[in-house]
Amino acid sequence: MPLTLTSPAFGPGGNIPPRHTCDDRDTSPELAWSGVPEAARSLVLIVDDPDAPDPAAPKMTWVHWLLYNLPADVHGLAENVAETDLPTGTLQGINDWKRTGYGGPCPPIGRHRYFHKLYALDTRLPDLHHPTKAALEQAMQGHVLERAELMGYYQRGH
Repeated sequence: MPLTLTSPAFGPGGNIPPRHTCDDRDTSPELAWSGVPEAARSLVLIVDDPDAPDPAAPKMTWVHWLLYNLPADVHGLAENVAETDLPTGTLQGINDWKRTGYGGPCPPIGRHRYFHKLYALDTRLPDLHHPTKAALEQAMQGHVLERAELMGYYQRGH
């Protein structure tokens, strides 16, 4: 069974509800996954937006959330998961707001794509001390067994 990533908040290519954005409560969506390979020792979750700042002329990928060393036997995250409620052993990276934790969609212009990417690794990573996405991806090199992706859209109503 392939690794799959889903959310009851939005389907693949669906619209992310405002409660998960800066326009409302800015809470992380509930996420669920299945099909983690038997050889997996940990999971990594990266949430980012490749359309920043303007989908018509993107200049960067904005990082919204970085989690690593999620236990391989965990099957999801609750909505609005607090740092203290993350599964034991889970570590966080720094998002592009220069902080840990979830930062929801907040596009300045246009309809942006938000990719939720789950990676199954054949190892647990060392403590990278709040890495950036680039540092986390570098540490993951050669250890990815499988990956799954869930993409949702968001456009502000102003």
